[in-house]
Amino acid sequence: MKFDFDKIVERHDTNSYKWDSLDMENVIPLWVADMDFKTAPCIIEALRKRVEHGIFGYTRVPDKYYQATIDWFARRHNWNFNASDIIYTSGVVPAISAIIKALTVPGDKVIIQTPVYNCFFSSIRNNGCEASENELIYNGDYYTIDFDDLEKRAADPKAKVLLLCNPHNPSGRVWTYNELFRIYDICKQNNVTVVSDEIHCELVYPPFVYIPFCSLSEEVAACSVACVSPSKSFNIAGLQIANIVCHDEEMRKKIDKAININEVCDVNPFGVLATIAAYTEGEPWLTELIDYLQRNYEFLVSFFAEKLPDIPVVKLEGTYLVWIDCRHLGITSGELEEKLIREGGVWLNPGSMYGDAGEGFMRINIACPKARLEEGLNRLAKVLKAPSPLQ
Repeated sequence: MKFDFDKIVERHDTNSYKWDSLDMENVIPLWVADMDFKTAPCIIEALRKRVEHGIFGYTRVPDKYYQATIDWFARRHNWNFNASDIIYTSGVVPAISAIIKALTVPGDKVIIQTPVYNCFFSSIRNNGCEASENELIYNGDYYTIDFDDLEKRAADPKAKVLLLCNPHNPSGRVWTYNELFRIYDICKQNNVTVVSDEIHCELVYPPFVYIPFCSLSEEVAACSVACVSPSKSFNIAGLQIANIVCHDEEMRKKIDKAININEVCDVNPFGVLATIAAYTEGEPWLTELIDYLQRNYEFLVSFFAEKLPDIPVVKLEGTYLVWIDCRHLGITSGELEEKLIREGGVWLNPGSMYGDAGEGFMRINIACPKARLEEGLNRLAKVLKAPSPLQ
């Protein structure tokens, strides 16, 4: 491999939310969704040159930024859009909040498919709307969509938006063409706009394929919105950059107004340059990253099969976030989170973060050097193999 993903990079004392949030030494954090790998060298070099310039004033977004984004999605995902379809902003969560503001009024309902990314709940609540939970169907090691329930929720006159997570966090599903089109068909019949969070879109493992929701057809693109960013794929979340892609001009005007009302219409020069570098030069690095992450996942599956066979591992099709079923332990996921930190020195996300449907599950971030992942899993196993989790 050309790039070294085995290298341990010290992240303590860098104001890392992932590493510096606990006042405890020797805790391995396998929780927050950023990676413990240095980003692609082409990005580091682009940022180095910009830092050497020494002036960091307000930035304008150049044509090169739009073209890099357009070319990337056309080449990799057969999704074609124009520069005029893009609204840049400071992150996918601010984007989602602004879109909800644009497309709803307080009291409306927003459909989400739980368990799902925790910020969906706060974005809905902060706009005065109500979350309508279309709970996914769990089949032991896999999730599917409850379309019968979705039809009922979409038929509610108060339902205005469906927040789709594609690929899905935390279940790891990469939705198929048929699943996506059925979502569209149900929502179209009920005048519900699909807003698709596709931040994990590059992190998909063969043979699974990410399909941009807006790429399904021109008709789908005309009545849906997507949020994308290089932040997860290239480990640059702290650079605060994302794009809203909206093909419909009137809807885009509403969203742009909401972006300005929420005052998330400005981005920093580093995010702009990092995006250009990622989308024009970062593909070889990303290819090796995906291969490394897939091998980490395969290692985790083997580890659980050997040492923790009573804990089902949900199949991972995309993202670097593994979902495990700990319900048989008989304690809440929040209690288990605290126990693992206190007794094992390993930090996972409790499933309850992602709604009631996630209670009893835990989320593991595998985006780290294999040696660190192995140590974290060994600590996890030591606690979970104890005679009783309550002891």
